[in-house]
Amino acid sequence: MMTPVLKSVPPYLLQPAEATASERFTRALVALTRAVWHPDCTFETAIDSICQTAAEALQIERVSVWKYEAAECRLGCLSAYDAQTGQFASPESLETLSLEGDDYIAALEDVRTFESAEMEAASDLASSHLALRDYLQRHRIHAVLDAPAFVGGDLQGVICHESILRVRQWSREETTFAASMGDYVAMAFEIARRRRAEAEVEHLRLHDAATGLPNRHYMTELIRQRLLGNTLRKGEVLAVVHVQVDPTGGEAWMAGAPTADEILVRIAGLLRSFTGDGIELARIDSNGFSFLVTTRPEKSTVVGLAESILAALQSLDWNNLAVDPGATIGIALADQKGSHDAAGLLQQGRETAARVCTSERFGYAIYDSRHHASLVEGMHIERALRDGFAKGEFELHYQPEYDTMAGQWVAAEALLRWRVGDRLVVAGEFMGVLEPSRLMLAVGSWVLRQACLDAAGWPLDGEGRAFMVRVNVSARQFDEPGLTDDVQEALLASGLEPARLCLELTETTLMRDIERAMDILTELHDMGVQVAIDDFGTGYASLVYLKRFPIDVLKIDGSFVQGLPDNTADLAIIQAVVSLAAAFRIGVIAEGVELGMQQQALMGIGVHRMQGWLYGKAVNNDEICRMLGSPAPVRAGPTDVGVAA
Repeated sequence: MMTPVLKSVPPYLLQPAEATASERFTRALVALTRAVWHPDCTFETAIDSICQTAAEALQIERVSVWKYEAAECRLGCLSAYDAQTGQFASPESLETLSLEGDDYIAALEDVRTFESAEMEAASDLASSHLALRDYLQRHRIHAVLDAPAFVGGDLQGVICHESILRVRQWSREETTFAASMGDYVAMAFEIARRRRAEAEVEHLRLHDAATGLPNRHYMTELIRQRLLGNTLRKGEVLAVVHVQVDPTGGEAWMAGAPTADEILVRIAGLLRSFTGDGIELARIDSNGFSFLVTTRPEKSTVVGLAESILAALQSLDWNNLAVDPGATIGIALADQKGSHDAAGLLQQGRETAARVCTSERFGYAIYDSRHHASLVEGMHIERALRDGFAKGEFELHYQPEYDTMAGQWVAAEALLRWRVGDRLVVAGEFMGVLEPSRLMLAVGSWVLRQACLDAAGWPLDGEGRAFMVRVNVSARQFDEPGLTDDVQEALLASGLEPARLCLELTETTLMRDIERAMDILTELHDMGVQVAIDDFGTGYASLVYLKRFPIDVLKIDGSFVQGLPDNTADLAIIQAVVSLAAAFRIGVIAEGVELGMQQQALMGIGVHRMQGWLYGKAVNNDEICRMLGSPAPVRAGPTDVGVAA
């Protein structure tokens, strides 16, 4: 008798049966775990590995993985492995199956595996799975063992184990292994989702949300790598070309005009057109963009770039007379010979652009080492400020506010002080360094909370009324999100009534983006917090917008008070402000009152709330509590004697 010979038997069916199915499955799962979780394994590689591993372990002709697209109600094939040829299907040959009106997906909801034998056994089930039945017939598949891949209760896809050469009855071990393959497909989907989420978080960390450009962190790291990598050849330089934009150009915002953010987004799009080989761009701060240029020779290239950028910005047509942005450029260079660091190079570009801005609206300059001393000093001060803030060296002092009509104290303004040894440094000496830095946000939040805590402990006046505390809000705080959250947290932590808190903002801060400012001020107003415009008259003088803002107080800048009573122009300006404020039912406070005759002049034109050395200099919290708890001094008679600091 002749021994029958098997024809067209794939190689894997002739492998020696030295391992049991259970051992084969276990080894396959262990190897697959290592492969799928390897950091270099992509989603596509993981799916291909799952298909091939499943085919070899189950000793089956074909395995495919499908992604379920719920919105379109269809399955799209991601990978198909043919064990007979040892090859994967080409991307263009991968199929898509429409499941509209098909019950196949519903059949997967409560099962670990789904067998084609079940479909053949029940004619009603077969008729409800038309897409699957058609697929099996087209590929001449005799048996199929499908396993769903669920993540968080949602179906992500299906892995299909397809027997082509013969009808196959699946053992319990095989169905268990197939279900595990469904779990591995789910694992691949979940790993891919997490990596996408991590990549999105990393992208957000290193990119500006408004423009999509890389941010300061990205640019700093890029410069650091270029400097450390010794990639500069002889004669080459690394140049930072910093573009500082004045989005409003000093003009007041008008209805229908683009906001500052919209202007900056458009300018970012224009600047992006200058990037290319050896030129990269990032948004460094709210109004600043920096190019990183590797060039040779250095000056002709970067100067040409600066001139081209300025020409392009000047030629932009905004179709609105109220929009006239300016821009200045600072160029900083690093070569093989010099000792440079990334942060310092960026700062040189920013500092140079700022210096140009003081003399012209459009211009550029190359960093001059003669200005290096002031830059280094500023960096030292910023470091000292950070250390001082961390050590608790910052204090709040309070300057009282006097009501001449009532003859009493009514409020006090919180003023920041820095105690350096025995010396008390006023904010004016370090605010120029503090405000542009991110430390301003932490300091501003602390000032707000501490002022509310202090004010909550102030004594009541003689008639049982509580005093108000006024807190300055910097432009940096106002521009960043989270101001209203900080206010709410400060009020909650201190127990201070919202009506006792007044936030002071400058005109310039408010006028940069009218709509955004309106939203924030409305939020504060709804909370019950008052808002004052500080240094009124020194900014845009956009009186027409007072009717739009929910403003409670105008604080007349001290520069208009100094010339009283003799300066008729100052007197007329203050009179106009008082009349306008009265029309809008807004309070008025005069700052910088030092002389009795200034007080009398102000009272004569209807200003009764005043602040200045005539009523007292800024004092610490213990002293302000003592002052507020005692009768206010009488300041009735005219005098030309000033009050010393």
